[in-house]
Amino acid sequence: MVENIQQIAQEIEAAPLTNPAELEQFRIAYIGRKGRIAALFDNLKQVAPELRREVGQHLNSLKNRAQERFDQAQEQLASAADQNADTGFDFSLPTVPNTLGTRHPLSLVRQEIVRIFERIGFNVAEGPEMEDDWHNFSALNFPENHPAREMQDTFFLSENKEKLLRTHTSTVQVRLMENNQPPLRSIMPGRVYRNEAISARAHMVFHQVEGLYVNKGVSFKDLKETLYYFAKEMFGQDTQIRFRPSFFPFTEPSAEIDITCFICKGEGCNICKGSGWVEIGGSGMVDPAVLHSSGIDPEVYSGFAFGMGIERITMLRYQIKDLRLFTENDVRFLRQFEGVV
Repeated sequence: MVENIQQIAQEIEAAPLTNPAELEQFRIAYIGRKGRIAALFDNLKQVAPELRREVGQHLNSLKNRAQERFDQAQEQLASAADQNADTGFDFSLPTVPNTLGTRHPLSLVRQEIVRIFERIGFNVAEGPEMEDDWHNFSALNFPENHPAREMQDTFFLSENKEKLLRTHTSTVQVRLMENNQPPLRSIMPGRVYRNEAISARAHMVFHQVEGLYVNKGVSFKDLKETLYYFAKEMFGQDTQIRFRPSFFPFTEPSAEIDITCFICKGEGCNICKGSGWVEIGGSGMVDPAVLHSSGIDPEVYSGFAFGMGIERITMLRYQIKDLRLFTENDVRFLRQFEGVV
């Protein structure tokens, strides 16, 4: 037994381990369960009892040496493989600098609108995009036969037309008045949906920002001064504003909002179609029926509301002529706003 141990020890030291095949043969011959060292352990019971302890120590040393030789060779082969591996990458190439993205132009304009109104005491209110008939139409004084209720204008989500995608953020005004008592002074930016053909001037999904102020003694003069301030802050201090009589079911009186064309300064150009004015939204005093349906006493409180499209403001501010650019994710278009803060 001792002679066999010495012979195998010599073979272990002399075994060539220069490639994976030789390493695997070494493992099978000496380390594996059916290897020569395992066989010696099986024959240990045939050794005389007084010699069994000494022989067992030699066998353990032999087994540890074989495992050590195997581990060393395996590590050397793995290290050599890593050094010789062809990564296919030229590490002498210059590094690619990290590129920062830019905020979307609609986000930039929305943020600026929020900042302007926050300076005069307006906070931001938000609501769900999936709405019901009450908050989108009925509470806002839309009659049942109003064209906006028809399928060509509204995306209805149920057969009974009770569930729909909101067509304006006026729904947030209703929710605000239902859940809070005056004074109320908020703007409502958000995404809205209308069933329209997509073109350079229209889209099925777009963004609005609406405003609401309800308190005792609120007048049309307060509305005008608020929008004067917004127009000058957004488009420049030389901007003028005018109101044209109009009709909206939820305001009375109602008015369209125009500003002087900041391209031609009122002289007339293709942007303003020669009129010197461009429309930016609608406004008016909140209809008493709307206040009443929301739980506010119109004999005590009055208020004004206004609304405008964020895409419209963005197109005017940056002279963008195609509405579809906002949703096409063309990097060439978006990179033009990298320097805008």
